[in-house]
Amino acid sequence: MALLLSACAATPPPPVANSAPDSNQPGLTCSLPSNCVSSRGSGAMQPLRFAGTPAQGLAVLQATLKTFPEATVVRSEPLLLGVTFTTPVGFKDQVDFQIDPQAQRIDFRSRSLLGLFDFGKNRSRMLEFTARFDKQALL
Repeated sequence: MALLLSACAATPPPPVANSAPDSNQPGLTCSLPSNCVSSRGSGAMQPLRFAGTPAQGLAVLQATLKTFPEATVVRSEPLLLGVTFTTPVGFKDQVDFQIDPQAQRIDFRSRSLLGLFDFGKNRSRMLEFTARFDKQALL
């Protein structure tokens, strides 16, 4: 029983710096790829791309988040956004976004807060998120 409960224990996210992110730093990498996807590290997805200022990138990010009723912003800073997505059955996933102003990109990590496997949910969500983000960026 203890083994099952330990597999479901959530690990706290690593601390995130308040300054502009360095795309080579591992802050948004996945420590457990079976329940996490990221735009950094091995097997990474492509980061979100924006044109203009970081504020404009953040505006597109926020507009995209509004198209996901299951999303709740839990942390908001000029270059950082933390969001919790709650599935219909109550599972919670944490998505952290970091805006890199120089590269005009938004890196992300989407991870399950419970369990060792997400059965592809984080990857499918971020693929859908990327498609909606790209559509918002064109408006």
